[in-house]
Amino acid sequence: MAARATSSTTISFGLVSIPVKVFTATSEQGVHFHQLHAKCGGRIKQRLYCPTDDEFVERTDLVKGYEVAKNQYVQFTEEELHALDAERFSTLDLVEFVPEDTVDFVYIERSHYLGPDKGGEKAFNLLSRAMRRMERIAVGKQWARGKVNLVLLRPYKKGLILHHVYYANEVRSYDDVELGPDVRFSDAEDELAGRLIEQLSQPAFAPERFEDEYAGRVAKAAAEKAEGQQITVAPEQPAAQIIDLFEALKQSLREPVPAKKAAAGGGSAEREREDASSEASLKGPRKAPARPKKSGGQKKLG
Repeated sequence: MAARATSSTTISFGLVSIPVKVFTATSEQGVHFHQLHAKCGGRIKQRLYCPTDDEFVERTDLVKGYEVAKNQYVQFTEEELHALDAERFSTLDLVEFVPEDTVDFVYIERSHYLGPDKGGEKAFNLLSRAMRRMERIAVGKQWARGKVNLVLLRPYKKGLILHHVYYANEVRSYDDVELGPDVRFSDAEDELAGRLIEQLSQPAFAPERFEDEYAGRVAKAAAEKAEGQQITVAPEQPAAQIIDLFEALKQSLREPVPAKKAAAGGGSAEREREDASSEASLKGPRKAPARPKKSGGQKKLG
């Protein structure tokens, strides 16, 4: 079944205009609960309460306020807010093209697929092809709900994808994250860490291999309760006691490897010899065994 467009717009840059359709790329499928009255099981409705006047307030009596100082607000009417809206424009304006490897994923908020609208097929595919060949991502602006949003446009599959991104002041700096003092690692620790990564490596990211296990458990439990059955709970697995980093790496490497990975990884005897060699290099050189004392006849050196 073909996807249905949620809206349409026009990509604009220079003197070029390309009509496009916008399609939903993602939709959250998490677990959602409703608030119910424990006594009767009915769904409750939230009411707005004003503690100053000690009374419930209707939505028609609400105004929007902007906090200028702690607990101090200035009020805005809908007409005043409408007057502050950014000047409306219907196009998706591309203002610059940047190398794709300069874009940080942390700025991406949400995504939409783009497809050509009637009459824009050739220009749409030409733009996608040129951006892919030149490894460029377009930076643009798009109006929505009274404000101008920052967006990125990049080649995706055989077409284009639109990313809504955060402004710079909406993304916190990683420099504020405390990383602790600098640490050093031995060659053996580096080797074990690399082998663990290699053991868990896959040729490509395939999200279809994963599923929301919590949502599955909730759905199963809800079905059991609806049928009057008692909910079954799996016993919690005890957390592994990790002694230190090296022991954690060794324990991880001892975990059973899937058959296909074991077949591709070579003989187990060779792997065991490598494990022993790595462990020995971490522990340092072995002490030579003490020699037995000789009895009598040994001369002293003067």
